[in-house]
Amino acid sequence: MYRTRTCGDLRLADEGLVITLAGWVQRIRKMGGMTFVDIRDRYGITQLVFNQEVDEALCEQANKLGREYVIQATGTVRERSSKNPNLPTGEIGIIVWELNVLNAAVTPPFTIEDDTDGGDDLRMKFRYLDLRRHAVRKNLELRHRMAFEVRSYLDKQGFLEVETPVLVNSTPEGARDFVVPSRMNPGQFYALPQSPQTLKQLLMVSGFDRYFQIVKCFRDEDLRADRQPEFTQIDCEMSFVEQDDVLELFEGMAKHLFKTIRGMDMKEPFPRMTWHDAMKYYGSDKPDLRFGMQFVELMDIMKGHGFSVFDNAAYIGGICAEGAATYTRKQLDALTEFVKRPQIGAKGMVYARVEADGNVKSSVDKFYTQEVLQQMKEAFGAKPGDLILILSGDDAMKTRKQLCELRLEVAGQLGLRDKDKFACLWVVDFPLFEWSEEDQRYYAMHHPFTSPKPEDIPLLDSDPGAVRANAYDMVINGVEVGGGSIRIHDSKLQDKMFRLLGFTEEKAQERFGFLMNAFKYGAPPHGGLAYGLDRWVALFAGLDSIRDCIAFPKNNSGRDVMLDAPGVLDDSQLEELCLKVDVKE
Repeated sequence: MYRTRTCGDLRLADEGLVITLAGWVQRIRKMGGMTFVDIRDRYGITQLVFNQEVDEALCEQANKLGREYVIQATGTVRERSSKNPNLPTGEIGIIVWELNVLNAAVTPPFTIEDDTDGGDDLRMKFRYLDLRRHAVRKNLELRHRMAFEVRSYLDKQGFLEVETPVLVNSTPEGARDFVVPSRMNPGQFYALPQSPQTLKQLLMVSGFDRYFQIVKCFRDEDLRADRQPEFTQIDCEMSFVEQDDVLELFEGMAKHLFKTIRGMDMKEPFPRMTWHDAMKYYGSDKPDLRFGMQFVELMDIMKGHGFSVFDNAAYIGGICAEGAATYTRKQLDALTEFVKRPQIGAKGMVYARVEADGNVKSSVDKFYTQEVLQQMKEAFGAKPGDLILILSGDDAMKTRKQLCELRLEVAGQLGLRDKDKFACLWVVDFPLFEWSEEDQRYYAMHHPFTSPKPEDIPLLDSDPGAVRANAYDMVINGVEVGGGSIRIHDSKLQDKMFRLLGFTEEKAQERFGFLMNAFKYGAPPHGGLAYGLDRWVALFAGLDSIRDCIAFPKNNSGRDVMLDAPGVLDDSQLEELCLKVDVKE
C-alpha cells in the first residue's frame, strides 16, 4: 500500500497514529540537525520531520531530496511546536522513520506555488506541472463540482443525458467550422459541431421531451479571454414549452448553482430587459448591472448652443459616476486617451463636475450657461461630488458601444466590479435578423432555427428587420453565460426563414433537408438553452479568462504549446486523405 492517508486530512486529533504518505516534495528546509520536508498531493501539504540525532542516515537521505521528487514516507503523527495557521495540517508533523524515493525529478522550470515565477507561455508548455499548483487545481475541482450539480439538478427535472455525434456536416451560418477529411469518402469532409443544435431538435421530434448533454463544441474563431477553439456547453432542449417555461427552469438551475457552489440563496426573480433597452441604456447586449451609470441621452439639452461637436452629432449621451468629481485633470486626460484608442474609436470626451455648492463645472463651459448645465445635471440626477462623462458621434449605435467601454473602465477604476458580487439578468426580444451592408443580406442573429415572436410573424414579408426573435440570453456581471430560443417547429415557417437568409430551395434541402423532412412527421413545439460551463466556472472562481479553468487550453493563437498542435501531416497521410497542402504566405 503506497499510502494510508492523504497529505491534507491529518489533524491534531490524529496524534500518535502511524501513517504512510505518498506525494511530491514541495520544499526542503534544514535547521541545524533537523530537516523539514513538505510533502504535497492533491489534497494538501503535510510536514515531514527528520532528526539527525535520531537517525543520521535517514536525515542524510532526506537532505538529498529535490523539489518534485515523488516519495513515500512512514512515521508517527506528532504535534508541532511551531504551528502554521495557514495550513489545515499546520498543527501536526510526521516524525519519519522510513523514506522511499519512488521517482527522482529534475528541477521544474518554475516554482510549483500559487504565486509562481513562471510566465503564461512557460506554464502552458509545461501544463502538467502547472496543474500541480493548488491555484489551478482548485479551478478544476470547482468545475467537477459544478458539472456534478448540473447533472443532479437536470436529473431531478426529468432530463435525459444523450450523447450526439462529434463528426457532423458543415453548417454555412455562424462561425467557421473545424473540418475533418474523410478517408473513406475521398474529397468529402466532416465538421466538428459548433453546437448539437439540429441533433437536439431531432431528439425532440423523436419524443425524448427533455434532453441535456455536457458537450464539447468547436468554433474556428479569433480567440479572447472568454473564448477557446474548443469549449464545453451545458446543452439542453425541452418539448411543449414556451419562453417563460425555459427561463423559469434554467433560472432555477442558476439559483441551484449559486446555492450549492457559492452558498448564496437567491430568492428574487432575475430581472428581464429587452435587447433594445440593453443597447439604449448600456450600449451592450450583456450589460453589467453590479453598478449604475445608466446612459442618459442629452440631444435635447446639449444641441444648438454653438458647440459644433455636439451640434453636428447624431447622438449625445453620458454616464454619471457617483463621488468621482475628485478625478484629477491627469486622470480625466487618461480617460480621454482611453476612449480615443483605435479599438474604441471615440474622437474625444467631455466632462462635468458637480461642485459642493451644486454648480456644474464643465470642460465646455464657454458654450453653455449654468442654466443649461443644471438641466444636464438634473437629467442624470447628479449630486454634489458626482462626475459626468459625455461622448457624442454620428452613429448612435457605435457611440453607445464606445460609452459602454468608458462605463466599464470607470467602474473598474472605482472598484465597482467586485468579483464576489453577482448581478443576474435575462436579455430578451433580440432582433431575429441582422443586416450586413457588406453582403447586402440578412443573417440570423442567433441561428436560422430560432422562432420569431408569434405576433411578429406577419412582418417577415413586409419588414424582416423589425421582427423580434423568441430568444433569450442569461447575463451575469456583464458576461453572457448562456442563451437559447424557442425553435421553429413548422417546416413551412422554417422554409421561409431559409429563403429570407438567402438560401435557395435546393441549398436549404441539401444542408438541412433531414431536419425539414423530420418536421413533417410531427415536431412538437420546443426550445432550449445552452450554458457555457467554462464561463460559469470562471465566473464563480473569479477568473479573468476561461483558460484558467480548462485542463489543457489553447493559447491566444489557438495552439497547444505543450503538444505542439496543430502540426503538419506526413505526405503518406495526405495522400491517403486525397489532400494537397498549398500554404500561402
